[in-house]
Amino acid sequence: MWALIKDNKIEEIIRFPKTMVIDDITHSRRIFTAWTWDELNAIGIYTVEAGTQGDDRFEITSSPTYTYSASGKKVTTAYTTTDKTLTDTNNVDEDGKAVLDYKGNQTVTLGLKSIAKNQAKETANSLIKQFNWLVERSIYDSSKTIPSAVGTYVGKIKADCATIEAAIDGASDMAAFKKLYEWEYNEDGSVKTIAPIQNWSDDYDVKTYIR
Repeated sequence: MWALIKDNKIEEIIRFPKTMVIDDITHSRRIFTAWTWDELNAIGIYTVEAGTQGDDRFEITSSPTYTYSASGKKVTTAYTTTDKTLTDTNNVDEDGKAVLDYKGNQTVTLGLKSIAKNQAKETANSLIKQFNWLVERSIYDSSKTIPSAVGTYVGKIKADCATIEAAIDGASDMAAFKKLYEWEYNEDGSVKTIAPIQNWSDDYDVKTYIR
């Protein structure tokens, strides 16, 4: 991005090259790619350095603020980040009264913990439902049993889900919650430790039964 500076103040943030009228002179959009920085600076156009935004999984990032540095010949970008709420929050109106649904029940905004636990349940269900056809087959043909390997795998997935949910509930603060998403890698780039939130049993022994 670029910024148009006049009298040491930011007049405009320019996100894409475009035709510019500066001091009654029309400049083609090509100046942004064809001109040197010295040439752009001479007409008041400076580079905008990107700032660091928060992690959308855990934080809310504010709109950007821009600061011009005459000595540095650039504009810097800054953001303010705020942690999202870990726990569920009862919704209230501007008067502090409970916001109810059409049946009169309290409405709730889910916190990160509830969202993560719901995602764990969805993952477990998606892993297990790959074998639903075996259940249906056994219903219509009693001679066709569900392979023991599949039963063992399904049991492991259910246990994994319970372990993940317990870890989520056990996260005492945002720092602990973030650690559930951290992977560890060896020097060669291979996985050393799977992120706890993604630590599901492998399906090596049941691949042939997946549908």
